[in-house]
Amino acid sequence: MAEGIFAAEIVEECRRRGLLAGAYALRRPRGATFLRRLARDLSEQRKAPRVLIRRGVTLLRAEPAVLRRQMGLGAEAARARDVLRRVAGLLAGHPHG
Repeated sequence: MAEGIFAAEIVEECRRRGLLAGAYALRRPRGATFLRRLARDLSEQRKAPRVLIRRGVTLLRAEPAVLRRQMGLGAEAARARDVLRRVAGLLAGHPHG
């Protein structure tokens, strides 16, 4: 299992080697992601609030391009609950969730 913004980089190689059970890019409401990230960063006092807001807006705007890139590398866009259902199905021996 690989997770993170760069996980899609290994999708094709894993597929080629027969190691890929699934590749997903989480599709979440952008506003919710912005608020979660901002709340986390503010609570951890990572930087000044103004910097965090500016950075958060930049990431909010970039998110569609990041998702498109991950899909271009072979990941399927899916909601978190769908990914969890599919992974649970794989663990239970049902390859299609």
